[in-house]
Amino acid sequence: MKQEELQAIASQLKHPSGEKGIEMGNMMNETNINMTRHSIQNLNIFKENKILELGHGNAGHVEFLFEQAENLKYYGLEMSKLMFQEARQINRNFVSQKQAFFSLYDGNKIPFEDESFDKIFTVNTIYFWQEPEKLLLEIYRVLQSNGNFCVTFAQEDFMKQLPFTQFEFELYSTEKVQNLIKKTPFKIVYTETQTEKVKSKTGELTDRDYTTIVLEK
Repeated sequence: MKQEELQAIASQLKHPSGEKGIEMGNMMNETNINMTRHSIQNLNIFKENKILELGHGNAGHVEFLFEQAENLKYYGLEMSKLMFQEARQINRNFVSQKQAFFSLYDGNKIPFEDESFDKIFTVNTIYFWQEPEKLLLEIYRVLQSNGNFCVTFAQEDFMKQLPFTQFEFELYSTEKVQNLIKKTPFKIVYTETQTEKVKSKTGELTDRDYTTIVLEK
């Protein structure tokens, strides 16, 4: 692939748009579903929890989240207008029942009051955080006391093998994420790395190591 094509893939992964964006949203939901479910399961969700997700993509996984407990409220924040629209369409029943709420944001400032959420999670977005420490402090601010935040990401060693990650991506190992967290008041309560088989762009199966870190306020 040419550099421009790789750069275009990186841009779509960061901020899906146009016709290709819908395709990218579907592909991301499919390839990330195990990581997303792992993150949701590690949140330790209870009934009536208010849950925030940063960077939900097309949010094809929200139905799975609602299966975790009764009377949940889900709030999704997204930088991509296209993914915001897709998520609302895919989850229109939850939206009309006032169970799911989707909003756009700038990726830096979380547009909610202090201590608004019981649980917060994000999957495969950390590579694109513009100011990681500031965003973590924002997440801390909107999380309730004793609330949990789950960050799930693919390991740097795996991501390095993908040619498009040289553009727009900041890659992370577990140690690098833990060092970032140490700059905030968050407590790390649990770290787990798993390996899964994923299809490469050429259709071959390859091993992907991904990690979920559970934090507590």
